[in-house]
Amino acid sequence: MSKKNTDTAGKVGADEAANTESFEKALERLEGIVQKLEDGELTLEESLRLYEDGIRLSRLCHGQLEEAEGRIELLVKDARGAVASDSSGRPRSRALDAPDESGAGTR
Repeated sequence: MSKKNTDTAGKVGADEAANTESFEKALERLEGIVQKLEDGELTLEESLRLYEDGIRLSRLCHGQLEEAEGRIELLVKDARGAVASDSSGRPRSRALDAPDESGAGTR
C-alpha cells in the first residue's frame, strides 16, 4: 500500500471516528489543535491539515450543541407546543416532573 493510500485510509477512519465521538472528546481535540497552531512550530502543510481537522471538529461540536438545544426546547414545551412558562411568563427551568407553584405536576 502506498503512503498516499495509507494517509487516505487513515483520514477516512479518523472522519468516521470523529462523527461518533463525544462532544467533550471533540472539544478536547479541538483545543489541542488550537494550541498547536498557536505555538507556530508546524510546517505549512501540518498547519493546514490541523486547521482542516479543527474546522471539522468545530462543525461537529456546533452540530451537537444545536441538537442538544433542540432536545431541550422540546422538553420545555407544553402540550400545545408553546414554551412552558411559569406564572411570570419566564420559561420553566426545572424538571418536567417537578411540581409547579400550585403543587401539581407539570405533566
